[in-house]
Amino acid sequence: MSAQLTLQAPLDVPPAEVGPYLERLWNDGLEGSTGAATFTLLVWEPSWLEQQMVRLGRVEGPIRGLDRDDVLQAASAAITAVGLPLSTAPMDPRLTWALGTLPGTQQSSDQRGQFVESAISAHMPRRLITLAPTLEAGRPLETMVAAFCPLPEEGSAGAACGDVIVLRGGLGAIQQGLPLIQPLVGDDLPCWVWWNSSLDEPPEMLEALAPLPRRLVIDTSLGEPARCLDVLTERIAMGQAVNDLNWLRLRSWRESLAMVFDPPSRREALAHVVQLDVDVEGDHPVKGLLLVAWISDRLGWHLISSQAVPEEKGGVDAEFQRTDGATVRVRLMPVPVGAPKAHPGAIVGLRLICEPPSRPHLCVILCSESGGCMRLESGGMASMELAEDVVPLPEEKEEVEMARLLGGGHDSTNPLLAAVAPLAAALLPR
Repeated sequence: MSAQLTLQAPLDVPPAEVGPYLERLWNDGLEGSTGAATFTLLVWEPSWLEQQMVRLGRVEGPIRGLDRDDVLQAASAAITAVGLPLSTAPMDPRLTWALGTLPGTQQSSDQRGQFVESAISAHMPRRLITLAPTLEAGRPLETMVAAFCPLPEEGSAGAACGDVIVLRGGLGAIQQGLPLIQPLVGDDLPCWVWWNSSLDEPPEMLEALAPLPRRLVIDTSLGEPARCLDVLTERIAMGQAVNDLNWLRLRSWRESLAMVFDPPSRREALAHVVQLDVDVEGDHPVKGLLLVAWISDRLGWHLISSQAVPEEKGGVDAEFQRTDGATVRVRLMPVPVGAPKAHPGAIVGLRLICEPPSRPHLCVILCSESGGCMRLESGGMASMELAEDVVPLPEEKEEVEMARLLGGGHDSTNPLLAAVAPLAAALLPR
């Protein structure tokens, strides 16, 4: 953790001794302090892409488990080497699996869980537990413990101390070590579970780490689309507090669209939308479906039908009914791009066509970059009022988004996400 005083440097402790060691540490080393009265953060941190890149010698170690620009750059360069389409996102799990078939034996130290983004450490977690499975399937379970406090000039050290626990080993060893987790989490403080990986990974692991009432953070851009949306909707239906980083990345799109229709002269047109088109990078439609679902929920549309676009993998055709009974046609289209963003399914642009009865027809086009929406600009736009804008897309790292969630509390699912998730799932052709 940055800007903190190390009370106990990272120390390897036998798995069976972790609990007793921590009890002695708090009772003796910290003079009876109970630590920060904040929260526990439990992180599933496989970092498969980073591990593969280090193994292949494409990036230097150590393995840290944080967002690394050099890993993403190396992943982009490796896409064509493994025969995947240019529109494959660097964090697409299919790239990681393909890299796993290549030969390589480069070794490096593994420091996952020992270093935390300063934005997260600023919230002073009482306990940070990282599960770090390794590529080496037969590696035995290793456990490590460390303890930190803020520097003296930053406040009272005794009131905000926390500890760090890392469980590292092969998947089998991690699963066998799961009974260690419950006593370490406890019930006296809120617990956040950050599933920082693909949702295609063993469902029994997610079930074990994130039971109610723990708060779950996932990323629906990582994994098979149906699985991602099923996890999201099922967990919300259970009453669990769920946050989706993929949904949070839509913030700028939702804000930009709201601003376009903020002038009173355009507001009336929202009741007369006849067509909505959304373009996404590659063939992962979840982010686009979440955006479509948000628009339809806000405008009170009723879903009539949804089907796959036969000639386009990941494409979706849908039909909605407006509150006045008129039809809205929706199409989500995959767009091949040569330099996709880090996460699969990033939005390229959207087009809303409105036909108010007493005003000129209106076409609203939002793009992720200037000149990137030529497909959406075609098709009779000359006869309409055109409102076009570029959406600012801040490239914030996952750790920063996670810190924002921790700072906001969020002991329940955001009502907007709770309303949108089931509709996005219904839109996905099965």
